[in-house]
Amino acid sequence: MIASDLYHRSTMNMSQTDLIADQFLHHLRVEKGLAKNTIESYSRDMMKFFGFLEAKSLSPLDVSEADLMDFISSLAGPLSIRSIARAISSLKAFYRFLVSEEKIKTNPARLLSAPKLPRRLPGVLSRREVERLLSQPDVSNSRGQRDRAMLELLYATGLRVSELVGLKIPNINLEAGFVRTVGKGSKERMVPVGAKALEAIRDYLAHGRPALLKRKTSFFLFITPRGKPMTRQGFWKIIKRYGLKAGIRKELTPHSLRHSFASHLLEYGADLRSVQIMLGHADISTTQIYTHVTRERLKQIHEKYHPRP
Repeated sequence: MIASDLYHRSTMNMSQTDLIADQFLHHLRVEKGLAKNTIESYSRDMMKFFGFLEAKSLSPLDVSEADLMDFISSLAGPLSIRSIARAISSLKAFYRFLVSEEKIKTNPARLLSAPKLPRRLPGVLSRREVERLLSQPDVSNSRGQRDRAMLELLYATGLRVSELVGLKIPNINLEAGFVRTVGKGSKERMVPVGAKALEAIRDYLAHGRPALLKRKTSFFLFITPRGKPMTRQGFWKIIKRYGLKAGIRKELTPHSLRHSFASHLLEYGADLRSVQIMLGHADISTTQIYTHVTRERLKQIHEKYHPRP
């Protein structure tokens, strides 16, 4: 979407507004390097905003904070909270740009704040679904041994997929039963590994990994048949394939096992602080979302099995 798509109206400020819009989109595309879809979202938001200004005979260079609040209020009916939050982000970016280009002196959007978004509960697999998923790899071959080790380790530790594929041989301590990983903010943490995951990793290290490596060498724990480290995209395809084989109809991603790890621990009595540490969350409020998942699960069990739900 280009500036001419954004604003075709016969007003006195049309050429000025078109020029500003074109410069802003160029700034997003070239200087900020934003993706095409993101730029199109900004463009749609600004088109709504310029239409609002035209109705009030205002130039984007002459608006006040009150004018911006009126525009945001006008979105409340037709748009969702998430769409409104995105529109506010677009306005803030637009007016930061105008200030940086010295087209205006004061930023009227500086005090705008986005509405609080409802937290989405993560997708969680049931214990039975996890068991079906983990049983899918064919461990008679090297790829299956690798895949089982990856799935078992992910569910046993709740690692992020980037942490999983980034593991190197020294990161896993089979004797102590711990994995060492570096998460967000370059923070290192130690996470315990269960017996079944350790067994799968030992089998992979003894048989699957040497067969995949052939005569190559690699410091990475999980590798492809070409001897390269497993990628996030590669593992995403693997878990999708096994999910289909297991008959799991839910949306399945590597994060599904991380969510299931946390939810199942809390469901069986783990304390929130311990789960926070194992997940590598900086703030315990991030971990608290799993208590909502657990409550929903308990409610479903009650409704299903109680004689008088």
